[in-house]
Amino acid sequence: MNPLKSIPGPTKKLTFRQRTFFYKVLFVFLLIHNSAEAQDDSILSSNKLKLLSLEELMNIEVTSISMKPEKLTEVASAIQIITPEDIRRSGVVRLPEALRLASNLQIAKANSHDWSITARGFSGLPTAGGLISNKLLALIDGRSIYNPLFGGIYWDVQNIMLEDIELIEVVSGPGGTLWGANAVNGVINIKTKSADKTQGLYVSQIVGTSNFFQDHSEMRYGGKIGEKLFYRIYGQHFEMKRFGTTDTVNRQLMKQGGFRMDYYPSKNNTITLQSDIYTGDENNLSRRMLVTGQNGLFRFTHLFSEKSDLTFRVFADHTTRTSPAAKNPLNYEVITYDADIQYHFPIGKIQNIIVGASYRYMGDITNNLIFSPPNKLMPLANAFLQDEIMCIPDLLKLTIGSKISNNVFTGIEIQPSARIAYTPNENHTVWTSVSRAVRTPSRFDADLITPTGETYTPLGFVSENVIAYELGYRTKSMTNLFLSFATFYNQYTDLRSFNTYTNSATPTIIANGQKADSWGGEVYSNYQATSWWRLRFGYNYFEKNISSTSPTVLSISNNIEGVDPKHQFTFQSIMNLPKYFSFDLTGRYVDALNSTPPVTITPAYFTFDIRLAKQFDHLEVSVVGQNLLEDEHFEIGLYSIPRSIYGKVVCRF
Repeated sequence: MNPLKSIPGPTKKLTFRQRTFFYKVLFVFLLIHNSAEAQDDSILSSNKLKLLSLEELMNIEVTSISMKPEKLTEVASAIQIITPEDIRRSGVVRLPEALRLASNLQIAKANSHDWSITARGFSGLPTAGGLISNKLLALIDGRSIYNPLFGGIYWDVQNIMLEDIELIEVVSGPGGTLWGANAVNGVINIKTKSADKTQGLYVSQIVGTSNFFQDHSEMRYGGKIGEKLFYRIYGQHFEMKRFGTTDTVNRQLMKQGGFRMDYYPSKNNTITLQSDIYTGDENNLSRRMLVTGQNGLFRFTHLFSEKSDLTFRVFADHTTRTSPAAKNPLNYEVITYDADIQYHFPIGKIQNIIVGASYRYMGDITNNLIFSPPNKLMPLANAFLQDEIMCIPDLLKLTIGSKISNNVFTGIEIQPSARIAYTPNENHTVWTSVSRAVRTPSRFDADLITPTGETYTPLGFVSENVIAYELGYRTKSMTNLFLSFATFYNQYTDLRSFNTYTNSATPTIIANGQKADSWGGEVYSNYQATSWWRLRFGYNYFEKNISSTSPTVLSISNNIEGVDPKHQFTFQSIMNLPKYFSFDLTGRYVDALNSTPPVTITPAYFTFDIRLAKQFDHLEVSVVGQNLLEDEHFEIGLYSIPRSIYGKVVCRF
């Protein structure tokens, strides 16, 4: 006799999603049970709960300022770092969320998949959802993720595994001398771990509240072949729930996978090969978007000596965005091939030279006849030289350099810079700099046409320019406190504007009819309260004044360039508790977004996230609450950001 037949009532077959969820819960329960019984205090005490000391943090070497390793305390620039520990202990899930930990960035969430990310203002019109933020350059392992359509970054498809991040370096201020066009207000340099640092199995599963997460799964395995070749492969899947009122509104489904291999044929040579592939389906109130992409990168590094090295890198990137809307379909495809070489060498005892060149071959394909030509090749050639001169050894350092580039829109562009760093001792650094950077035109600026074929740029569109002045001070004033201060004053010319025009066919045109001044300051600190408690704090003050250089400029133009908060601060508390528990708190305040004339587009808000975690032998279980202060708040765009709670289980073997 089957005992199940004696149960009254109809039986209901479980759906595939319900069965999958049940199996995941069962798998997590078994892992927790086994790890709790096999817990090894010696492993726990030496592994994941050890906080980085302040000394270890200050000795971290960064490369974004001079393309060679420098201690954080010695660089002559406003730079912040985000470590793997900062990311893990914050409880964030997506890369843009992790970037919030850098207080010198201005970040706002538009909906379930779109973000506005910038440094030192000019974030674009809020209702555009970050689409026209175009003065920030971002790189992943040296691969630029710039998009030529609007000149910004599609953050919705930048979904690298946070567990594999080695370091994120965030530079506020121009970086055009080394990194080229569009590094106008800042550079985000994301570096992932080499394959030999990600050996073994990693599995994570997140399940959250229905208004935020539905499912987020990741798996990665790392191994080696012989003693010199290391590899890892990974896959991830996530579905971001809607913020709207129906299942088809404001939702994102993404799948991504990839690999990385690092080969060390000798102690002086390193070869890296890596690739990613993704596909996604996004929805909002206006349209559905299908996204796909593939990229691959090869890098060879040779060390001649401790002070001399050569790096050759080549990457390819392919991305598509398709909207199958019946009335207004959109298909957009970009293919990029990029190769660059850098050589670093000393001259005597007081000079370090970095010289490099690159060539990028980029082309796009559009289908909806709003660009002329609809398909365009956009080659870009660069060459740069930087000289670091120790004017007074171990005391005064001068860094000068320039990049020369040739682009298809405006031709030759020159971006020079000069920096001086004064370091009286290892605990204090004063620096100042002056730089020129440009934002080259995008397809939207230069090639947009009306439905009847007239151009929106009859006067031509030239590069936007900035001359930036900076002054900063960095100190480790005590054994447990690190402080960094930076002030800046920027002068912009030839900013984008929307103008009236005498031609009735195009009564509104795109031109370079604005200029601006911006100024402000940044404070960042890292405080080691005890061996088990560390605090991070950052504050930004920002002001700008945009004015027109032509009487035909429309008043809305200054809001198009950006509606930015005047004040913002962030803090993070990382705390280890007894019995291998950890308690972490991350908070932020963002001032109101006020347009011109004064109208509050988004009110100021303050919120915080809390993470409580328990560490076992090979297992970590955590509960995270995000945006806990209010039921919901607006950041940018048309959607409110709700409170959410999720649980996460991570297994490391």
